[in-house]
Amino acid sequence: MPKGKKELEVHHTCPLGSECEEIRDNKIYRCMWYTKVAGYDSNTGEVVDDWSCAISWMPVLQIEMSQTNRGQSQAIESFRNETVKGQKTFNELVFSKKINLLNGNSKLIKE
Repeated sequence: MPKGKKELEVHHTCPLGSECEEIRDNKIYRCMWYTKVAGYDSNTGEVVDDWSCAISWMPVLQIEMSQTNRGQSQAIESFRNETVKGQKTFNELVFSKKINLLNGNSKLIKE
């Protein structure tokens, strides 16, 4: 907030010039983008259970998606590392058995 300004009340308005929800003629008129999101705020860990415009939820959901993708990437990298380690062990076993076979030691192959 600029210096010298008193705290002002923040009033959010719709960029489309509409109301999310209003009552007219004994009916509730609700915008199709007026959406309820329930879960946890990834920044604070607090429970979120609120209605708001889908446009205003987009940054929050994009942050959540990025965090989920990072977790998935780490899991895939871990899986890849274990697969490479297993393949290396398998290759060493196969190679050692081939060497034994070439040296005439067929006893190890029957194991």
